Amino acid sequence: MSKTSVDVSHERSHSEIMIILYALMLAMLLAALDQTIVSTALPKIVQDLHGLNKLSWVATSYLLTSAIVTPLYGKISDQIGRKKVFIFAIILFLFGSALCGFSQNMDQLVIFRGIQGLGGGGLISLALAVIGDIVPPRQRGKYQGYFGGVFAISSVLGPLLGGLFTEHISWRWIFYINLPLGLIALSAISARLHLPPNKIKHKIDYFGSILMSISLACLLLALTWGGNTYAWGSNQIMSLFAGFTVFTAGLIFWETKASEPFFPLDLFKRPIFVVSSALSAVAGLTLLGTVIFLPAYQQIVRGESPISSGLHLLPLVIGIFSMVITGGRLITKTGRYKIFPIIGTLIAGVGLWLLSHVTAHTSTLALSSWMFVTGVGIGLFLQVMVLAVQNSVERERLGTATGLVTFFRSIGSSIGTAVFGAFLINRLSVHISEVLPKADKGLSKAIAGSGLSGSTANLPIAIKDQIFVAFSRSFHDLFLFALPFVLLGFLLALILEEVPLRNSVGEKPIAE
Repeated sequence: MSKTSVDVSHERSHSEIMIILYALMLAMLLAALDQTIVSTALPKIVQDLHGLNKLSWVATSYLLTSAIVTPLYGKISDQIGRKKVFIFAIILFLFGSALCGFSQNMDQLVIFRGIQGLGGGGLISLALAVIGDIVPPRQRGKYQGYFGGVFAISSVLGPLLGGLFTEHISWRWIFYINLPLGLIALSAISARLHLPPNKIKHKIDYFGSILMSISLACLLLALTWGGNTYAWGSNQIMSLFAGFTVFTAGLIFWETKASEPFFPLDLFKRPIFVVSSALSAVAGLTLLGTVIFLPAYQQIVRGESPISSGLHLLPLVIGIFSMVITGGRLITKTGRYKIFPIIGTLIAGVGLWLLSHVTAHTSTLALSSWMFVTGVGIGLFLQVMVLAVQNSVERERLGTATGLVTFFRSIGSSIGTAVFGAFLINRLSVHISEVLPKADKGLSKAIAGSGLSGSTANLPIAIKDQIFVAFSRSFHDLFLFALPFVLLGFLLALILEEVPLRNSVGEKPIAE
């Protein structure tokens, strides 16, 4: 197949890139925020729309659809052009956001959140791919560092804005706020983003995308429902895992036969792509799989409000943001990237070990210091994987490769949130049995569930004090449990191959 026609005669200036970058960051921020912003608004949403039994689906429907379409956006954008696909994703996201704000019952909200996710799944991967289109790999580190900061900010800003709108305006504004911001991003991208057209005709692997979608849906539903809606060993969860296995096998078989596979298996023969994808999954797992529970610790054990608990995550954000910016500039200056995930995973491991020392009486200074260290570690390796992969693939496959790396980070985040959440509930039940030895097993589990959701207000003071102790011990276990995963990331970073960063967007990658 012939190469895509690429115009590399004009290298954009820093000011031109920054105008586009601000629009891309805004679009990415909207998608990242909507993964977390509903968390503090859910109790009020359930109260207004009367659908407690569908509460988990408000988050799950967005997660499912956005993760499923992420690789699809990358592949299609490689085939018909990045700009028009990006504009479509933004419009679909804004349409879904408006529908969510107008929802009159929980069924509508769940469906509209799914529509919103269909748009949101393209915003993150396409933003990263566009940077690959307009910035040479050697210069890309300093620009992609900003995107790592967007993820860090969204992890705090989401719950914070969710609580602020819910308490002072209306929960519907967690969706309406997307409209003016999204229109700004849409206008900037439409007016300022000019990319060379793709003149090559392609076939879209629809059947492969369907197999992948079903496979991923089975996995994410199993991880979301397991240990929560259904027991891990229940027929429902086992059937979902079986479905994931069968459809994944079918996907692999089909992609070996497809003329233009949706999920190109030859990429998995490239060591840089395989290692970077695994590292990306570890990054997602570490960032969301552990620190997402810090607001729960602060609200339950320290008695903080949703807004206050969000503000107290600022040291984590400062650590991440400062290092993605610093690391990106150092990559651009030195042309080397391998050292950053090596150092970053080590520092993140130290930070998680420090966080494992939380107690019911941990000082704000100590907790802030530990979060900052963890953030520094995460920030050093958060965006390196995308850069390494984009530097190693041909331009006409940049969107596909970027979408897949982003896809694996989403999967890592989903697995981390599900597995660590189930682990925390289990350890909380065990520690409640220790501090309340007269409570039977069923009561311990009930109190554990109440404590994790923050609904402890109706419990006696003496019992609440003991729950706080149990919760602190559970967090100790959680962060220790996360350490082996960070160690895995360190080992992966050691074997990540480093190739010279290209100085032009049109330069061919060095063969692995």
